[in-house]
Amino acid sequence: MRRDHATPTLERCVTSYPARRGFRPGVVFPPQVPDVEDTIDIHCHSHEGQQDALALAKLASESKMGGLLFKTIGATRGEYAPAEAVAAVREDLHRWAEEKQLKPTECWAGYGLTADNKPPSIEKLRHHLSTGVKAVWLPVFNHANTYRMVGGRTSWVYPGGDPYGHTAPLPWDEALKAGHYMIDDHGKLKPFYEEVVRIVADHDAMLFFGHATHPEIRELAALTDKLGFRKAVIDHPFSPFLDLTPELMREVADVGITLNFTFDELSPLLGVDPKEMYDAIRLIGVEHFTLSSDAGEPLFPHTVECMRLIRGYMAAFGMNAEELRLMTVTKPAQLLGVA
Repeated sequence: MRRDHATPTLERCVTSYPARRGFRPGVVFPPQVPDVEDTIDIHCHSHEGQQDALALAKLASESKMGGLLFKTIGATRGEYAPAEAVAAVREDLHRWAEEKQLKPTECWAGYGLTADNKPPSIEKLRHHLSTGVKAVWLPVFNHANTYRMVGGRTSWVYPGGDPYGHTAPLPWDEALKAGHYMIDDHGKLKPFYEEVVRIVADHDAMLFFGHATHPEIRELAALTDKLGFRKAVIDHPFSPFLDLTPELMREVADVGITLNFTFDELSPLLGVDPKEMYDAIRLIGVEHFTLSSDAGEPLFPHTVECMRLIRGYMAAFGMNAEELRLMTVTKPAQLLGVA
C-alpha cells in the first residue's frame, strides 16, 4: 500500500502554524535571495522550456551559492552534450562575473543514461564520463515505473503517437514494454545496469537511482555496498515514484546511500507535508540526507528560491544552521568530490 505524505489541510495547519509564525530569519528584500550562501544544488533543470541556465547561474552567483549540478540542460548544436553545454554556460558566467566583480558559482553537468530517449549504451556512458560529467542518472521519465504511475508523452510510449499528447497511467505489463526496467525475471540486476554501476563507481562520479522501484533499489544498493561505492543517491524519496518507507530509507542509508529530498516534493504539484520530511530526516539521521531544488519548470520558483524555501522549511521545524550546512553544503561537496 502506497503512503500519502500530503497531510490533510486541517491537520497540517496544527503543526505548520507554530513553525511558520516562529520562523523569523530576518526581513527578505525581493528580488534578493538570502540564506543560500555556499549552498550546492545537486539536482536542477535547465532544458528546453525551463529556466535559463546562464540566468540561473548569474542569480546563484549574486546570491553567493556554492554551485549547481544540472541534471538536464539544453542541447548543444542539436546534440545531447551536457558537459559541453555546461562548459559554455561556465565560460559566459565567468566573463560576466569578472565584469561584475563577483565570484561565479560553480557549475557541473549531469548525464541521464536514457535522457535522449534512445537506447542506452556503455559506449555513450563512457564518452560522457570522459567529458567530465559529475553525475549519472539511471532511467527517469521513460522508466516503466514512471509510465505506470503517471503515463508519458504519447510518442514515447507509442511510436508515431501524438508528440504533444500524454497517456494515462499504463498497466504494468504495458509500462514494461514501453519503458526501462533494471532487473530481470529472476529479480536480479540486469548485466547492463551492473556494468553501468561499476563504470560510474570506477570514475568516482555520483550515481542517482532515477525512478527505480523498491526491488531495483535493493539490488542497486546491494551492488553499491559490495563495491564500497558511497556516491549513490536516491532523489525525492517521498515522491509517488519512489515512496520509500522508513524501513527502506534506513536500509539504504546503512550502506552509505544518500537520500536527496527536493522542493519538488514540497511543491503544490506533489504536496508532501514538510513536517513529514523533517521527521524522516530526524528519524534516519541528518548525515544521510541532502536538500535540493529539482526546479526548472515554470510552475516552480527558480532554483535559488527553491533552495531558500526548502532550507527555510526545515529550519522552521527545527533544523539548526550546522545541520542545514551539512545537508546543503558539506555533503553535496563531498559527493561531487569538490570538498
